[in-house]
Amino acid sequence: MEKMRQLQESREEEEASQEEMATRFEREKRESMLVLSSEEEESAPSRDVSRHFEDTSYGYKNFSRRGMQVPTFRAQDYNWEDHGFSLVNRLYPDVGQLLDEKFHIAYNLTYNTMAMHTDVDTSMLRRAIWNYIHCMFGIRYDDYDYGEINQLLDRSFKIYIKTVVCSPEKTTRRMYDGFWRQFKHSEKVHVNLLLMEARMQAELLYALRAITRYMT
Repeated sequence: MEKMRQLQESREEEEASQEEMATRFEREKRESMLVLSSEEEESAPSRDVSRHFEDTSYGYKNFSRRGMQVPTFRAQDYNWEDHGFSLVNRLYPDVGQLLDEKFHIAYNLTYNTMAMHTDVDTSMLRRAIWNYIHCMFGIRYDDYDYGEINQLLDRSFKIYIKTVVCSPEKTTRRMYDGFWRQFKHSEKVHVNLLLMEARMQAELLYALRAITRYMT
């Protein structure tokens, strides 16, 4: 809460330039590739999910390797609200509306609480989580200061995020109990909903952009 208050005050005092914001995004994107999932950091049995796939080698891989230059997916050029939503409705009527409602519910859901604190505006934290996941997939929002992510999300939470988003079969009850210990279960479940919906939207954006390019 204190960090959110400080960030809000710094926003009002000084706004970072576009060049600085772009630099912070690239730094966060590189760092996200260095964050290992929990099961990569410490050996633990993982679940066998191969029966669910025709290709048993299926699994998450970083979209960029160290040293590779991958073009940034700029949300101002292709985003869900202005592009993806209308394309889905065009190809599959009404599904765009259902997906849009699902994304908005997950993103905006809040009890305005943080652990024992009430009447808390959690929008800054929710946006940091959502944008960090999109950053992991190379998606950048020009109007967002990615320097806020390191202020609000510590390394252990980033490890949990990457595990749930990229290797959900490796998520354990111990990991769930270990992050944000003082928070209520309802708040932690909401975090998990936020993680999965942000990942789904990121994946859809890449797929829908490819379809748009093919159609034009």
